[in-house]
Amino acid sequence: MNEIVTQEFVEQIIFRWDESTRMVSLSFDQLSEEDIWKRPNLNSNSIGNLILHLCGNITQYAIASLGGTTDERKRDEEFTIDEGYTKKQLLEKLQSTLYKAKEVLGNCATNELLRKREVQGFVFSGIGIAIHVTEHYSYHTGQIAFWTKQLKDKKSLGFYDGMDLNIKNKK
Repeated sequence: MNEIVTQEFVEQIIFRWDESTRMVSLSFDQLSEEDIWKRPNLNSNSIGNLILHLCGNITQYAIASLGGTTDERKRDEEFTIDEGYTKKQLLEKLQSTLYKAKEVLGNCATNELLRKREVQGFVFSGIGIAIHVTEHYSYHTGQIAFWTKQLKDKKSLGFYDGMDLNIKNKK
C-alpha cells in the first residue's frame, strides 16, 4: 500500500466519522435533556447510552489499539448508566473522543495500518479497525437518528437540507 493510498484511506475514514458526528449533532439539536436518557423499552438503550458506548468502542479500537495505549474500557457500564451527563457533556465527550481517534489514525504509518492485532477478542489489521469503527459509528448514528425521529415525530432531521440528492452520477 503506497502513501497516496494510505492518505486517501485515512481521509475517507475521517470524512465518514465527521459525517456521523454531524448527524449526531443535528439529532442532539432537536432533543431535550430528558430525551437523551429515554429508552423505548427496558431492553433498549437510550441515546445517552449509545454515545457512551460509541466513546468506549472508539477509544478501545482506534485510540488504544491503533495508538498503542492501555485498553481500560468498561463496556458493561456504557449500558447501565442512566444519568450524570448532560446533552452538551455527551456531545463534547463524543467530539473529544473522535478528535483523539482522528489524531491517532492520521499518524498511523502504512505498516501500522497493515499490522494485525487483537481487539475485543477479534483479530484485525489497522485497516480493519478503522473500518470497524466507521461502520459501528454509522450503525449507532442511524439508531440515534431513528430514535430522535420517533421521539419528535419527524420525517426528516435535516441531514441533507439544501442538497439535491436526486442528482444522477456523471460518467
